[in-house]
Parts: sequence; C-alpha cells; structure tokens
Amino acid sequence: MAKTKRNVLLIILAVLILAAGGVFVYIKGFLDAEFRIKETVYIYVDKQKSFEAVLTQMDTTAHVSDLNAFKRLASYMKYPDNMKTGRYAITPDMSIQEVIGDLKGGHQAPVKLKFNNIRTKADLAKRLASQLMLTEEEFMDAFNNAEMCSKLGFTPETITCMFVPNTYEVYWDVTLDSFLKRMKDEYSKFWTSERLEKAKAQGLTPIEVSILASIVEEECYFSDEYPVVAGLYLNRLRIGQLLQADPTVKFAVGDFSLKRILFEHLQVESPYNTYKHLGLPPGPIRVASIKGIDAVLNAQKHDYLYMCAKEDFSGRHNFAVTHAEHVRNANRYRTALNQRKIY
Repeated sequence: MAKTKRNVLLIILAVLILAAGGVFVYIKGFLDAEFRIKETVYIYVDKQKSFEAVLTQMDTTAHVSDLNAFKRLASYMKYPDNMKTGRYAITPDMSIQEVIGDLKGGHQAPVKLKFNNIRTKADLAKRLASQLMLTEEEFMDAFNNAEMCSKLGFTPETITCMFVPNTYEVYWDVTLDSFLKRMKDEYSKFWTSERLEKAKAQGLTPIEVSILASIVEEECYFSDEYPVVAGLYLNRLRIGQLLQADPTVKFAVGDFSLKRILFEHLQVESPYNTYKHLGLPPGPIRVASIKGIDAVLNAQKHDYLYMCAKEDFSGRHNFAVTHAEHVRNANRYRTALNQRKIY
C-alpha cells in the first residue's frame, strides 16, 4: 500500500516536472524571441486593423526571430481584439512583450511631417498622403470643399496658403479635421504681429503675400533675387500695371516645363494669366516657402519695373527701369534662345 502510494506520488511529481518543463520551454520561447534589426523600424496599423498584416510586418520589417512566439504572446495579451491604428517604433533592444504592449496601448511614434517644393494641390495631397494614414483623395476632397476651406479662412483657390513648409510632429493616424486644425494653428503662429505689420505696410493681406511669394519663387532660380523680384512686382501692383509673370502663364497652361513663352500661351484665358488680368491671380501657383514669404515682406526698394532672363542662361535676370532698356535686354535673350534653337 505504501509502495503504491509512493508510486502515485512519483508519477504526480514526474507530471509536474514535465508540465513545468513545458511551461519553461513555452515561456523561454517568448524570452528568446528577438528582433533581428540594427536600427529602429516602424510598424503601421491602418484602419483595417488586420492582425495578419501586423504579423507580416513583424516578419518582413521587424524580422522577429520567432513569429509563432509573437503570435502566441499577442493572443495571450489579447492584442488581436484590442488593435489600435498608428505608427509604432521597434528598436533592436525591445522584447516582443514590450512591442505588443505598445501596440495594444496605442503608444505611437510621431511622424516628422515635411512638405516643401510643392506646386499644386494634387502635389500637396500626394506628399501628405505619403507620410500619413489619410489618402490623396481625402485631402483633395477637403482642398476642393468650399465650405470646409471657408471655415479655415480660405477658398479652394487659396487653401494651400495655409500650409507653411516646415517640419511638424504629428501622429500617422491623425484625423483629417485634426490635421487641418493643426495646420491652421501653425499658420496663425507663423503670422506673427511683426509679419502682419509688414504685410500691411506692403498693402497686402497674408494670403496675398503668399500668392506673390509663389510667383517670385517660380520666377527665380537663385533665392538672393527673391527680394529684388518681389520689389519689382510690388512696384507694378502699386501703379496698376499688369504683372506679366511668365510662371503664371505656365500655371494657366498647365505646363511648368515650358522653356519659351509664345504668343499663343499669352492668349490662354485663365484668371491666372497675369498678361491678361490685372493684379494677383486668385491663388498661389505653388506652396510658398518661408524664405519666399519673408522676401515679399522685406522686398527690396528700387525703381525696377521690368525683368528678363539673362542671355547667358545663368538663371539670373537683367532688371530695367524703362521699357526701352527692357526691350534691349529681351532682344539679347531672344537672340540667345534662337541660337540655341529653343523655339
């Protein structure tokens, strides 16, 4: 009887040891799993909240050493039922438990959002969508929505003025309304009392400053010419003379690659054609940079009314006070174009 009791205890002990060993192996699998990466990588969870998509990224992006261990622990921590959208950072020293904790808790890594050298609304929508969860279509719908633009203080023609090129920290899954509000807040911060006073001194609103700055930037290859060209266009605006800015014609035609503006281009009927319509166009022809905006606010004071690209194709301009002087400059440039067979 005692022997039987001892055998039963030995069997129970053996089972417990085996069970403990199984638990140890099971837990060791979690502890041994690691991310075979040398630098920080990012995992994205979109609106679909697909656990399979996360597993794919863990395998192909984070290179987790044991995908099954990650899957088992994620299930144990109830992550598949509590997924949150976002962009999540994984560093080489993180454990799978830490990563799952971040994913489940929605502890995101912000995006350093950048946009510069942007011409059209479509270009802006594409650049923003490439860095955020929002789509190009969502941005374009907002940019073309007159009511939404009006609430922000703009029109579909001027909405890109609200976007001041810089680097902004935002969450990848930011909502459209929150993002637009953030950009409006940044715009308001940018337009300090000092800048507003300078705009007023130039006889322009902040939106008009951005529109003029967009023309100046398209006109100049070298930024040191920005203040000179800005001063020239301001001179024209003050005396009621057509701006006759070639970049606005390119925008109206829809072809920024034009190397020579022909008579037929000047005849295009568009409110952006400053050869036909007095004053500034209804909106910017690119997203003006801070440097371009400040160049308009601090425009150089001079008597220039005319400008023409230099005949040496350096990217710089010859400036003139009189039309006769401008004609001589233009003839030299026209001759240079003909010699190079640019028609």
